Order: sequence, then structure tokens, then C-alpha cells
Amino acid sequence: MEAIYQYAWLIPVLPLLGAMIVGIGLIAFNQATNRLRQVNSIFIVSLTGAAMVLSFALLWSQFHGHAPYTQMLEWAAAGDFHLNMGYTVDHLTALMLVIVTTVAFLVMVYTDGYMAHDPSYVRFYAYLSLFSSSMLGLVVSPNLVQVYIFWELVGMCSYLLIGFWYDRKAAADACQKAFVTNRVGDFGLLLGILGLYWSTRSFDFTVIGERLQELVQSGGLSGGLAALLAILVFLGPVAKSAQFPLHVWLPDAMEGPTPISALIHAATMVAAGVFLIARMFPMFEGIPVAMDVIAWTGAFTAFLGATIAITQNDIKKGLAYSTMSQLGYMVMGMGVGAYSAGLFHLMTHAYFKAMLFLGSGSVIHGMEGVVGHDPAYAQDMRLMGGLRKYMPLTALTFLVGTLAISGIPPFAGFWSKDEILGSTFAVNPTLWLVGWLTAGITAFYMFRMYFSTFEGDFRGNLESARETIKLEKLQAMGLSMGPGAMNSQELTMAADNHGAGHDDHDHHHSEFPHESPLTMTLPLLILAVPSLLIGLVGTPFANYFEEFIHAPGEVVELAGEVDLPEFLIMGGSSVGIALIGITLASLMYLRGKINPTAIAAKIPSLYQLSKNKWYIDDIYNVLFVQGSRRLARQVLEVDAKVVDGVVNLTGLVTLLTGEALKYFENGRAQFYALIVFAAVLGLVIFSGIT
Repeated sequence: MEAIYQYAWLIPVLPLLGAMIVGIGLIAFNQATNRLRQVNSIFIVSLTGAAMVLSFALLWSQFHGHAPYTQMLEWAAAGDFHLNMGYTVDHLTALMLVIVTTVAFLVMVYTDGYMAHDPSYVRFYAYLSLFSSSMLGLVVSPNLVQVYIFWELVGMCSYLLIGFWYDRKAAADACQKAFVTNRVGDFGLLLGILGLYWSTRSFDFTVIGERLQELVQSGGLSGGLAALLAILVFLGPVAKSAQFPLHVWLPDAMEGPTPISALIHAATMVAAGVFLIARMFPMFEGIPVAMDVIAWTGAFTAFLGATIAITQNDIKKGLAYSTMSQLGYMVMGMGVGAYSAGLFHLMTHAYFKAMLFLGSGSVIHGMEGVVGHDPAYAQDMRLMGGLRKYMPLTALTFLVGTLAISGIPPFAGFWSKDEILGSTFAVNPTLWLVGWLTAGITAFYMFRMYFSTFEGDFRGNLESARETIKLEKLQAMGLSMGPGAMNSQELTMAADNHGAGHDDHDHHHSEFPHESPLTMTLPLLILAVPSLLIGLVGTPFANYFEEFIHAPGEVVELAGEVDLPEFLIMGGSSVGIALIGITLASLMYLRGKINPTAIAAKIPSLYQLSKNKWYIDDIYNVLFVQGSRRLARQVLEVDAKVVDGVVNLTGLVTLLTGEALKYFENGRAQFYALIVFAAVLGLVIFSGIT
């Protein structure tokens, strides 16, 4: 078994190897490599599968009591400074490796069907493999420096994948927005890392936590400065895990192909932030101010994402805001000290959210034959309805994911969300109330999404619905405030000419949608199993998950008896609010007993607040995009009028001086000596006067 640990470095290296070989092939032999598309995809999927098998072996070994394993080598040294690099395998690492590799493997299998007709099929696989490798490298990192290196690689890969269809303006803007927003958080993280090294002289996670507490207790470091360093580090997860106020990039990331949406939202980029909080938990838990900031940030983000999701008509953007909301739950759980609960929800969410996103991709794939390839039509739920009849497997798996995220027992999401809410109530009832209300809103918008997509009559052929969507599309384009990447009006708008051309010619291919091919439905069916059952490893009656994954320094034993009344009260309250949300969604979007349009008309301010995403994107556009442009114009004026003026004046003086001095050039050394003497004499006299 020890040999497995010695070769654990292969887990991130294998996907990297696949990306490098295929990438070099695309650069050197582009046409030949693209012709061998199936060979390349099988090669990359096989390497990811090998990494998955090795990850399961490590998890099995860790579960059976193998000690954490660390392999290090000296990477750089200067005087007393020594920087080591390597990899570490502990309980948290083993769990994350399994989550990332399983989701990545299934997404890659799914991609074969979803991207079958895309000319950049091979390039997409290379990007997926590189993205997976970057996340796996981050997971096995033993110190903050190595984490930061892979942290940036994950950000770079997300930029490439979100902007994969870079010829579409909306995609190009979205990847820029993701890049810029994440740089803000990454800069804070970098400052935090440097500050922590300055104060603790270490990059090691555990050492940083211990020394920071010692310094604060001894008075060597003020509590305020320690809190500031912790919050700076937290800015990294705020951006990566799309927490308020750096959440604005995540919905726009839907402009990328659906497989990458599933990978980003389930197991890679957004999970990286929660993972870093878990790694740095020994530092955070010793700083109450930082823990409060984390908890309230997570709670507000959860509520914010849920309230925006209720008015989304784009199926992918609805799921994007649900991801933002669920990440808020995880961060809130970490903030109240519920380490195991936060990671438990990370695991359950990874599987059901991957399934939901892949299910949405299956729906889009089926709809494109009816409405065309313009995402404004193919992703709008107002053109769906009744798809359960045409896409039964997709509908079944989507329902499983909907029940899981809504917190209905015995589905996985119930156990993890209930544990977070229970832990939160014990620490801060106000935070619990926010999380509890969010649970009800979550159930409402998720079943709104399910009913609008899969139940009722098919609306894809209704010209009135198409005209409404087309009008909204044109209005959005007309309200556009400029080409900036932070423009909130350009969330779903690809270049109109690019999309409209397809719409006119493609939407008559078929009258009704069709079920997706096996390569797309098989991953959905596989993901449905953990979405239903994996929560059973963390029930209050036998919490094997908490026994395996717990905060450093804690000793947790398997619970013998459960406080049944407490469990029934807490669990019953979360299920109760979820059932209320489901009932309302049913009355509105299934039975038609309540008219949602009429409700929106009665509370237009709240409706517009949700529809316009709390106007946060608009505010950022005014403050940062337009503000930076005004600043750039002012700098340009200074450059043109002042800097260029000085340069031009210098050139003019040089020209005139040269023209004047050329008449003194007679070739006599005595004359030159006389000029030098006169200059020195003048300098002496000037110095004496002054």
C-alpha cells in the first residue's frame, strides 16, 4: 500500500501529460491531431480514469487508518530561507481527489456527445485535462506557495474554457469578467500569504495557525492585524467560490460549453475556495472576527443567490445562481465552525450539481434541433415544457438532483444541509434563520425550473414565446452601456449576427426535442446514484463522514445515541420550509392556480430587484468599468498634453540648439578648448553668486 503513496504525484501529472501531448499535437500537427479526435479523447479520458482509480485507492487506504503521507524536496534556498515543494495525502486530500477525478471523468465522457460536432472538439479536451490537472495539483499542495501556483493555473484554465467560443462577444466578455474579478481576490490572497510569512516565517498550513495564535496571545502581533491577514486570505476564496461581493463572474461563466459549467460549478474552481478555507481552518478558527466575517459572507451570499435565481429564465443561469447560494451554505458552515458539515455539503453538492448542469446540457442539446443554436432560445425555459415525455432519462435524473438540492430526505442534500443548519442554530440563530429561509427559496426556484422544463405542454413552437424572447434580446442589446466585460446587459447576448443566422435556418430541423445519446445520459444515471445515496454516510445516526473528515486537532467518535427530538425539530423545519416552496412552485408552474406574472406586477420593485440581480452588476459597471474608462481618458489627456508636450519641447530645443551650434564647428581644437573654458568659468561665477 505504501507504493501507492509514493506514486500519488501521478494523479495531477497524468491529466497534465494528456493535455501536453494533445496540446503539442494541436500546435505542431493541427490537422492530423484534429482528424484523430476519438483517439485523442479516449487517450485523455483514459489518463483521467487512471488518476481516478489511484484516487479511490488512496481514499480506501486513508479510510482504513493509513497515516497522512508527505513527500517534499527543496525547491529554493537563500540563506535561512528554504522553500520546499512536494505533495501531501491526508483525509481531506483523499476525499477531494476522489470528488475532482470522478466528476472530471464523467464530464469528459459526457463531452464526447455534447461537443461531437464542434470543430474544436480536441482543443476542448486538452483544456479540460489541463483544468483537472491544475485542480488536482492544488488539492495535493502541502503549503501556501504551491497552493497559490495551482490557484492561478486554475484561474487561467477557467479563462480559456469560459471563453472557449471566443468568437461570441458574450463569451469573450464573460472570460474577461471572470479573469478580472478573480484577480481582485487573488491579489488579496497574495497579500495575505506574504503577511502570514512575515509574521510566522512559514508557509505550512498547521504551523501558520499555531504560530499566529501564539503571537496574538503573547502580544507579538495585534489581534486586529491577525484578523486583517486572515480576511485578506479569505478574499481568495471569496472570488473563487463566488461569494459576495466578488460573485458577479459566476453567472456569466455560463457562456462556456455546458460540460465546463458542470466542472467549474461542481468540483474544480468554486470548490477550490471552500477547500482553501478548510486547509487554513487552523488559522481561521483562532480569530473570531475572521470567523464572523466568513459566516456572514456565506449567509448573505446564500440568500442573495437564491433570491436572484427565482426570476431567471435561462436554465443555466438559474443553476449558476443556485451554485452561488449553495457555496454560501458551505462558507457559512465553515464560519460557524462546522468544518465537517461544510465539507460534507461540498461533496454532496459536487455530485448533484454536476448532474443538474449536465442535465441542463442534455436539455439544451435536445432543444437545439427545435429552436436553433442561439442560447437565447435554446436555454430559455419559456420555450420548454413537457420535456419529460421526450427526454425521460434526463427528466428523471434532473428530478433526483432537484430533490437533493431542495433538501428532501433521503436524498444527499438533506443530510448535509441539515447538518449545516443545525450547527449554525447552535452558534447563531439569526444566521440559521437566513439559511432556513434560503432553503425554502431554493426548493421554490428549483421546482420552478423542473416544472417549467419537464412538465406541462411543450412551448418550443409557440411564436408568441419566441417573439417575447426576441424582444427582450433586442432590448438588452439596445440598453447595452458599452463593450466592457462588466456589462450586466450582455449576460446572454452573443453577437446577434452570429446567433440570429442560425435561428432562421436551424429551428425547423424537428418539431419536438429528443433524448440525448448514451454518452450524455450514462454520466447522468451514474451521478444520480451518489446524489441519492451518498448522504447516508453522514447521517446523525451514524456519521461516518465526520468521523473521517474533521477539523485538525479534533477527535471525533461515531455517535452512539442521537437526540431524536432535536433532529426531528431541526430536520422537520428545513423539510417543512422546502415543502412550502415546492407547493408554491407547483401552484404557479404546474397547476396554474397562481399567476406569477400577476404577483410580479403587484410587487414590481422586488421583482425588478431580483430580475436585475440586486443591481450589483450595474453598480459595478458605473463604479469600475465606466470609472476606469474615465480615468483612462484623463490619463490619455495628460499623456497627450503634458508628457508628449515635454517630449516635443525637448526635441525642439535639441533641434534648435543643434542648428545653432553647427556654425561653431570649425575643426580647431583651440576653439573647442576656449568654449569649454568659458563654460567652466561661467559655472564658477554662477556658483559663487548663488
